[in-house]
Parts: sequence; C-alpha cells; structure tokens
Amino acid sequence: MSENLFSGKTAEEAVETGLRELGLKREEVQIEVIEEGKRKLFGSVPAQVRLTPIPKQTDGERALKFLEGLTELLGQDLVPALKEESERIVIDLSGGGKSLIGRHGEVIDAIQTLAGAVANIGREEYVRVVVDCENYREDRENTLKRVAEKMAAKAVRLGKRVRLEPMNPYERRIIHAALVDSPDVTTKSEGKEPMRFVVIIPKNLKPYERKDRGGRGGDRNRGRDNRYSGGNRGGDRNRGRDRDNKKPYPKRELPKDDTPQTTGTSLNRGGGNSGFRKGGFSGFFGTYLGNSRDENENETPSSDDKTEE
Repeated sequence: MSENLFSGKTAEEAVETGLRELGLKREEVQIEVIEEGKRKLFGSVPAQVRLTPIPKQTDGERALKFLEGLTELLGQDLVPALKEESERIVIDLSGGGKSLIGRHGEVIDAIQTLAGAVANIGREEYVRVVVDCENYREDRENTLKRVAEKMAAKAVRLGKRVRLEPMNPYERRIIHAALVDSPDVTTKSEGKEPMRFVVIIPKNLKPYERKDRGGRGGDRNRGRDNRYSGGNRGGDRNRGRDRDNKKPYPKRELPKDDTPQTTGTSLNRGGGNSGFRKGGFSGFFGTYLGNSRDENENETPSSDDKTEE
C-alpha cells in the first residue's frame, strides 16, 4: 500500500498486518494511528495506521549519540564527530580543549571503554572504538615510543631487566610494537590488570649475583662462627672444669635433742652475757610457740634457789 498505510478491524490488527508485510519488528518502526476503527449500526469503519521504518543506526552512530548525551551530562562543551568507521571506529572530541583527558589519559580511556561497549551491542565480532581529544592519542603514542627506546638502551647498558609503569592494553601494545624488531632486547607483559606492566629484557642479561655488604657483615659472621664453633666448645670445657674444682658446700649438723628451741639467739640460763654468739649455733630458726610463763611455773626449783629463800 502507498505510504505504508495498513487497515484492519482494529488498530492493533492493522499494525500486525503492516509489520508482516514490511518484515520489521515493532521497535523498528514508528506507528501513527490515522483511524481507530468504529462499529456502526449498519456496518463499520476500518482502522487505518501508517508505519514508518526507523532508519537503522550504524555502530559508530550509536556510539556517537551516546557520547553526545554523556558530554552534555558532564557539562563539557565538546562536540563528538565520527571520523572513521571501517575496521575500527574513531570518534574525535573537539571544542573543549584537553579537559577530559586526565592524568595519563585515565578519563578519556574510561570514556572510550563506555563508547566501545555501546558500539558493540548485538555484535558477534568485537569492533575497536578509539575516542580521541585534541590529537592526544598521537602525541601519547610518540611519547611511548621514545620511552621504549630510552628504557631499552638503559636495559642493554646495565644488563638488567627494566620494568615500566603500569599501562592499559593499548599502550602496552605500542611498547611491544616499538621494540619488536630490536636486536638487543625483548619485551613481555607481567602482573594483573589494572596494574599490568611491560618488562624490557636485554639479550646480554647478566646473571644474578649476591653482593657482599662489606667488612661489617664478614666480621659479624666471623664472630658468629667463633661463638658457635670453637668459642662455645671452649666455654663448655671451662664450665666443666669449674664444676670439678668447685668446693663442696659445708654441711651443718643437726641440733641435738636437748638443744633449746629459740628465736634465733642463744640463751644462757646460767648467767653471763646472753645474746648472739658469732660462729655458734643458734638453734632452730623461727619463734617458739610455747608459753614461757607456764614453763617457768612448772619448772622444779634448783638447790641454789632454795638456799636463797
């Protein structure tokens, strides 16, 4: 039918008829209802709709539209433009300077990742999307090539592996490509994302040698050897000799049964100077638990006491 007009008893029936004839899905057309369709006492008026196919967007155009909305939300005065769409999609952001680049391109790389996800919706094979801003990609590529050559020369001069800073996969590919034909070095990537980095390995790599830290370490080792070898055995021999020459500990005789128990001083009942006598035995240590008053009362008086009475 002309102008994609389709009829039916109802508007829904007219839409289904038009989709079958056009071979499209509902989301791929714009529906315009011209006549809803009515029933009258005698007969009825058929429904009529117009279906206008929506032009399909390419993968690049879909990513471009996404970036237009993103820059507007970010409040940036940038104009996205689709520069290339073949084996890869290239979109350039112009008009706002380098405000969206960030440190080492962190911000623009994040925007590029989002645009790539939008462009690859529904695709079986992945297409690479590059988002550039004020020729940043080319400048960064030249910088990385210079860094690769400089670090390769350093690795050859020192004969050691040189590790570069962590980079995204795109920048690591630039380093590998810059040194792939070098006769002096090879490259490989190590680590895990997002901290994966490139290592430059010289072909004149020196074997690892453990360096001596100076005389102080040697002196410490010699001291340890003396202490744990001859010195220790000598000490054991000296301790054995000291044990053999050690004087026996003097034994003290136990007190006799009739030795009075005192509080640490020798008491002389027969008179004279009482008190501590140097070198003498003072009896048991401790305090006598008996009652001195009761002991004196029960004691039988001597003959001298009777005479005094």
